[in-house]
Formats: sequence, structure tokens, C-alpha cells
Amino acid sequence: MQCLKFTVIILLLFVKINFETFANRPLSKEVLFRKHSGSTEDTSILNSYIRKALPYKYLEKDPEYFKANIDTAEQICLDRNIEFPSLLYLARAEYFLLTNDIRSASQEGSMALNKAKTENDNYVTALVLNFMGRYSIRTHFYMESISYFENCIQVARKDRMRGILPRTYFRLATVYDSTALNKLAEFRKTMESMIEASYSEKDTTLMILGLWFLGSSLTGNEPEFNRADSLLRKCLYLAYLRKDSIYMSRAILNLGWKFCNQHVYDSAIKYYNKALTYSIPARLYGNSDNAYGNLGTIYRDLGDNDRALKYYEKAIEQAKLADDLYALRWINKDMSTMYLNRKDTGNAYLSFVLFKKYDDMFIGKNNSQVLADERLRYEAESHNKEVELLSLKLYNQRLLIYGSLGLFGLSVAVLILLLSRSKINAKRKISEMNRKIAEVTQANFRQQMNPHFIFNTLNSIQYYMYQHDKLATNNYLTKFSSLMRKVLENSQHTSVPLRDELDALKLYLELEMIRFKDKFEYRINVDEEIDTLLYKVPTMLIQPYVENSITHGLLPRDRKGYVKIDLKLNEDFLLCTIEDNGIGRKAALERKNQKEDNHNSLGTQIISSRLELVNALYGTSLKTVYTDLKNEEGEPAGTRVEIQIPILS
Repeated sequence: MQCLKFTVIILLLFVKINFETFANRPLSKEVLFRKHSGSTEDTSILNSYIRKALPYKYLEKDPEYFKANIDTAEQICLDRNIEFPSLLYLARAEYFLLTNDIRSASQEGSMALNKAKTENDNYVTALVLNFMGRYSIRTHFYMESISYFENCIQVARKDRMRGILPRTYFRLATVYDSTALNKLAEFRKTMESMIEASYSEKDTTLMILGLWFLGSSLTGNEPEFNRADSLLRKCLYLAYLRKDSIYMSRAILNLGWKFCNQHVYDSAIKYYNKALTYSIPARLYGNSDNAYGNLGTIYRDLGDNDRALKYYEKAIEQAKLADDLYALRWINKDMSTMYLNRKDTGNAYLSFVLFKKYDDMFIGKNNSQVLADERLRYEAESHNKEVELLSLKLYNQRLLIYGSLGLFGLSVAVLILLLSRSKINAKRKISEMNRKIAEVTQANFRQQMNPHFIFNTLNSIQYYMYQHDKLATNNYLTKFSSLMRKVLENSQHTSVPLRDELDALKLYLELEMIRFKDKFEYRINVDEEIDTLLYKVPTMLIQPYVENSITHGLLPRDRKGYVKIDLKLNEDFLLCTIEDNGIGRKAALERKNQKEDNHNSLGTQIISSRLELVNALYGTSLKTVYTDLKNEEGEPAGTRVEIQIPILS
């Protein structure tokens, strides 16, 4: 069961909140110019166009509409020889931020702030401070954004301004709730201030918003269920008075989630069904897929799998209408767990494959956004550096005028030093971006490994079931179910404790021993120096090599074989040695050529690629070493594989 994601909804709400009430849309840009050419100076008309140029009201955010008003206001100033007011600089800054011109947005915002302070206009100063806080969020300078918002709140409180405090508190709360900070206590305290300010200003729209966010947060980490219940019911009551079906549905959904966390399933079912009565007629597919999916999981946990499946199917249908990759991920994952509980491994596998498919799409989408945000941040930092360098150049020019040649030489030396440091910082930023790309690629390779492993294990089940031994088949399925659970758990992480990796490996070896009727035996030795809980390793790293030893080395033997896995601690890595007494790599290759088998081992290819990525990511030179073993007569006597496994934290 999943709770609505706060951070995703916050981004959507930035677009939907109504900030100011403005006039109707203006005439076209050409008509605006023609209408005011040669007219007398009229400050009120100028201000009206500036207010229309501020993108606070219109949800479509048409940049050309705002640009037309800005151009008209600028033309009036030029025609009548009027200095650009601070509010016009703010409108220009808002427009540049809207069109992703980060450099110009920063420049215009700074000019607006300086102009507002010069004009002693506290109201515009508060608006500009609010803008600079939002600009800092956009460029991921979170501590700077907190400072701007706190200054805005201080100015607004001092002059008792209306319409600024609730929205500033809301934006400040989103900073505390961001992934970078994740300060839950500060988030809740700021939301309380937002609700208080909204109540003082009788702004029910923002009261609903604050009550929902604060109530929802109290149902998740560090829950306070009684308080959450009270806040969400107040949110529901106000939304009902305003006939706001969106927040009626959301409040009811999170009341259902609260009861789920309290394990009061009858009430949870009641509220999820009630949420559907509002979300389905309003075509709120993101809400209805959440309700259907959680109903499915509740009935799954209650043992009513048929009803659970019906709700899961409806949830998937709604999630596809909403293009909700996050919901498609967790719904298919929960369905896979349901099928495993029923020992329906075929459908469990299909649901798991769908989960991995949507998981890849979700991760890819998020990674694209992360890279875009990093580029935006890099541009902002570069701009700040350029501003600093420009200021330094101006300072040096003053020194040239008033100083001597000696001071001039010193200034040049300082300038060269700063330029060198700027280049170093630029290289560091590029290195960090390459690191992120490598991490994304590493995750993709890991996700490729899971379906490969499950496919091979399902082949083992199919083979053994043909033997018609019900008792042994049941034993085999039980072990396979345990192995599937372990794979599902481990696959969610880039690295896992060594103990979890070895547990999955032991289950795999036991399954293969049953399948091939004790064709081989195995032994796993772990040095006492190795803490299997403390040390973490990349997931599914050892199993493909053990699989090769069994399949290509031991099975072709006439006699019983063995495979031995030893783990020893090195200074920089874990040395894993896999040794078997099979037919050897040369004989295995000859058998493969005789069969004209063009199949390549996907597992070991992925493992090799993963090790290369780890080396690139951490600056190591880890590798895999193969050794062909021979007896006293020089005949092949098996294979030894030495894997240098990185130790991850």
C-alpha cells in the first residue's frame, strides 16, 4: 500500500494555486503599442500593465502574453522618460524564470530588490524576496531559499501585509520537505504557521491546502493518528463547503491510508470506496488508481485474493489513464506478492516483469529530471561565478585608476588565481555529472540481472515437475518461493549486506542440487574477519559465476563434482574464489562448438559490465581472474574464478 507522494503533488500545486486577482486578458501586443503611443503619462495605467505581466493568476502561463504586457510597460516608460519601477524589474525576472533564462532571472531579481529597497517599498520588497526564494528552489540553493523566505515573512509581518504570509509559509514548507533537506519537524511547524496565517486572513483555499498537507504528513513517518484524523476531517469539511471534489477525494484517501496504518481495515475500505464516489465522476484518475490499488492490497492481506485481483485490475486501468508510472510500479509489485502467496509462480513472474518495466521507466524519467536540474544548477552557479568575476574586474579597474603599477600587478595575479579556481570548479561539476550518469547506468545493469536469474530458475522448476514427484515438487516450490522473496527484496537495492547475498546463493545451490539429484556438492567458507552484516556488496554478483561452474563444468562429468566458494578480506576489496573440479573451460568450449550453440552468457556479461562501472565510479581497478586447474598428469581438473568484489557502504 502506498501513500500519495508529497513531493510530486507539491510540484503540481505550484501551478494550481491562485496567487492574485487580475484583470482580463489584454489586447494584442501591436494594439497595445498603438493605443498608448503619444498618450499622456499615466502611472496607474503603467502599473496595471505591470501587474498583468506578473504570472501569478493564469494557469496556462502563456509567456507571450506576459511578454506583451512587459513590452508595453517598458515602452510607456521610454516614451515618457520614466525610470523603470521595481515592480517592472520583478515582472521581467518572473518572465525570465518562466522561460528558463536563469541568468537573466537572477540579474533582474537582484535589480528589483535593490530598486525596491531604494524606493523604500516594503510590499514590493516582500514580493521580490519571495521570488528570490522560488528562484533559489529552482536552482537547488535550498539554504539560500530559506533565508529569502524568512526575510520575506519578517517584512510581511512587520507591515501586516495580507496575501503574502500563507503562500510564503507554504513555499518554505516545501523546501523543508524536499529530498535534499527532509526536515520533517520544520515542515510540520511551518505548515502550522501557514494554517494559522490562512485562518487569520480567512483564506479557505490555503487553509484546505495546509490542513491536507499537515494531516497527510502525520499518517506517515512519526505518525500522530488522532491529530491527523482531526486535521483531515477539517480539510474535508472545508472542501465540502467549497464543493472542491479534488481535495474532498484527497482528504478521504488519506483518512483511508491512516486507518490502513492503524490496521483498522473495515474503516479503511469504507473510506477508499467513498473516495471513489468523488474521484471517478471528476475523472481524477490519480486518486482513483490509489483507492483501487489500496483496496486490492487490503483484500490481499485479508486473504480474499479474488476480490483483490478485481481491484488491482481496476487500479491498473485508472493508472494507465493517468499515465501514473509510480502507481503502475507498486500495484504490479503488490500483485506479484499476492501470486507468490498463492504459489502461482507463473503470474508472480509476469507481474514482477511488469513491475521492473514500469520501474525502469519511472527511474529513467526521474533521472532525466535530475540531470536537467543539475544542468540548471550548474548554469546558475556559473552565472554567480561570472557575476563575482565581473565585480572583481570592476574593483580592479578602480585600483588601476587610483593605484600604482604595483597594485595593478597584484590585481592581475588575484584575477588569474580566481579564473584558475573557476576552471577547477567547472571540471569538478562535469565530473559529478559523469558520476551521476554512471550511477544510472549501474542501476540499469542491475535491473537487467533480475529477469535473467528468475528465467533460469523457472526452467529448473519446469524440469523437476516433469518427474511427477509431488512431495519433492512441493519442497522445490517452497524453496523457490523463498528464493523469489529474497530476489524481490535484494533487487530494490544497489547493494545489500553480504549475508543476504549468501542466503540467496545458498537457496539457489540447494535448488540445483535437488534438480540434478546430488550431481554435485558445495561448500561456502567465509573468513572470520568478514562481518556479513556490516559489509555490503553489489547484488547478484556471485551467482552467475557459480551457475557457469555447475552448468558448464560439473554437469558434463561422469562422476560427482564439487564447487567451493571462499571469501577472504583484502584491504580494498573482498576476494571471492569459486573453484570446481569440472571438465575445464577448454572442454566446455569444445562441447559448445559441437552443439553449434550461439548462446552467450548474459549473466557474466552483465557482471563484467557492472565491475567496469564500479571501477569507473570509484576509481578502482577491480577485476575477475580465471585459472584453468590441472592434475599431476597435466590434464584439466577444473576451473578457479577469482572475483574482486568492491566493499560498499
